[in-house]
Amino acid sequence: MTPAAPLPDTEETRQALIDACLWMNERHLNQGTSGNISARIDSGILITPSGVPYEALTPEAMVTIPLSGLPEAGGPKPSSEWPFHQGLHQARPDMPVVLHAHPPYCSILAVQRRPIPACHYMIAAFGGADVPLADYALFGSPELCANMADIMSDRHGCLMANHGATVLGETVDKARWRLEELETLARTYLFSSIGGAPHILSDKDIAEVLVAFQTYGPRPVKQSEG
Repeated sequence: MTPAAPLPDTEETRQALIDACLWMNERHLNQGTSGNISARIDSGILITPSGVPYEALTPEAMVTIPLSGLPEAGGPKPSSEWPFHQGLHQARPDMPVVLHAHPPYCSILAVQRRPIPACHYMIAAFGGADVPLADYALFGSPELCANMADIMSDRHGCLMANHGATVLGETVDKARWRLEELETLARTYLFSSIGGAPHILSDKDIAEVLVAFQTYGPRPVKQSEG
């Protein structure tokens, strides 16, 4: 994978992280302060602080932790989930943003310990033929960190057993988009199982979507000459 450039450590970037937290709760993709977000920067990782209501967050409140090793002793307290954020930034240098939340439908599947199969072609937005389920481990533990880094090595999102969901993003906006898409897929899968069973797309079907996604979206705007 090709490493992506770090995000700039600016007030704009820090505010974008806060806005993502506020957005998650407004869209009912999270509750309270159970979600967290981080971005890779030149000096390490910017991450939301532990237990601070999103409405009270300021750009200065964002915590900087190293890309490897322990946070500064006696410094501002980062999110309790900082270990798996750090692990994902190490494992996926192509994805500068990590976004974690407890979306209701994703959480239902997570407590049932059910990954999301290819019930809809948008599964391909997460890098493969399913949205996998990371094994359970205590929040903030090295075991959870290892589970997440392993299962997200080739995926852009996953469910977390008896916990919630996490997505990766090339930008903060792309991470937000993936989180909402993941919750929509979880809802579709759950509701399509009522009174029947969803038809699951084949690996060949999803492979075709993955190819099609490579050219999806607007063309870059060319700069005029002269």
